[in-house]
Amino acid sequence: MKIAVLKERREYEKRVAVTPEVVKKYIKLGQAVAIESGAGLASRISDEEYALAGATIVTDPAALLADADILLKVQRPLLAGEGELDELSLMKSGSTIISVLSPFSCPESVELYAKAGVAAMAMEFVPRITRAQTMDVLSSQSNLAGYRAVLEAAFEYERAMPMMMTAAGTVAPAKVMVLGAGVAGLQAIATAKRLGAIVSATDVRPVAKEQVESLGAKFVMVDSEEMANAETDGGYAKEMSEDFKRKQAELVAATMAKQDIAICTALIPGRKAPTLITDEMVHSMRPGSVIIDLAVEQGGNCTLSKPGEVVDVNGVAIVGHMNMPARLAADTSSLYSRNLYNFIEPHINTESQELSFDWDDEIVAATLLTQNGKVVHPQFAPVNADQKQEA
Repeated sequence: MKIAVLKERREYEKRVAVTPEVVKKYIKLGQAVAIESGAGLASRISDEEYALAGATIVTDPAALLADADILLKVQRPLLAGEGELDELSLMKSGSTIISVLSPFSCPESVELYAKAGVAAMAMEFVPRITRAQTMDVLSSQSNLAGYRAVLEAAFEYERAMPMMMTAAGTVAPAKVMVLGAGVAGLQAIATAKRLGAIVSATDVRPVAKEQVESLGAKFVMVDSEEMANAETDGGYAKEMSEDFKRKQAELVAATMAKQDIAICTALIPGRKAPTLITDEMVHSMRPGSVIIDLAVEQGGNCTLSKPGEVVDVNGVAIVGHMNMPARLAADTSSLYSRNLYNFIEPHINTESQELSFDWDDEIVAATLLTQNGKVVHPQFAPVNADQKQEA
């Protein structure tokens, strides 16, 4: 079996889907690995390192994919008209693509995978169950994104984060508010605490309170019965009622006016990011304050953030960097590569060295978008006439 890895061509993307460490693991399992020349350069990995690990370096992407059984990518393949190369058209029928495919942001791509005859597997759909923890790309990437968000905030803040007592006087510690206490938010809390800031956080999920407080931060939340059902079975935040959102917004607004730094991390899969910081909240913050919006690619948690820009609003810096995980490409690539390996390895027969996915496995089934020329994922499969009539 041949595993192919393309160079990522989308804007702001610096990561790569396989590292030399994991190349060795695939080869040990009897697989051939081919890497497009230059694929790892933005992640500080040279072609020579891949070659030493046993990979074949290929300069022509068409030749790379012509006989590839599996294509591993970080982001979904480029389609016709999206860039310099129509990557999907180069894949052979019957092959498999495994990547973060973002089908909600480009629903039409799912039908195109089916028409191309490829099995498309979306790694962001890996269920959050115990045996899938080592495959969880959202957690591995969000963890480092939360860390990097604090570093970006410290850079823009232009003041010290910890309290410093000197002969010339005392420097007050920064006050940091983290909105959304998922993986990224919890890492942001931990990092800000390590830098000496006074940290508070908010989240609609009741389980977050204990997690936030265990890291030494103050939990800010409206006391409501609705909080008891604010989390999905998959561990994500649910959309809350308008009344709850109004009360929570009022509490957050009062807290935000006292903060130096706000870090927004709230996302709802498949939907626009919830608005957490309004124009009025931004104007209530003192000049020199900083807002980091990690949700900017899904509409943003802050109404004034702009994708790919750092904007100044009355002295408040609102940071909308795209693809925060790619700003730590060497480490995020390493973790992502291991996630993919842990997803694939259980399905490789150690004797025959053949890859044979168990399509009934709950992890595989959850990620599978297309197979045998059909859209099979229930969230994207066409609705037939009988289903329409029942609805």
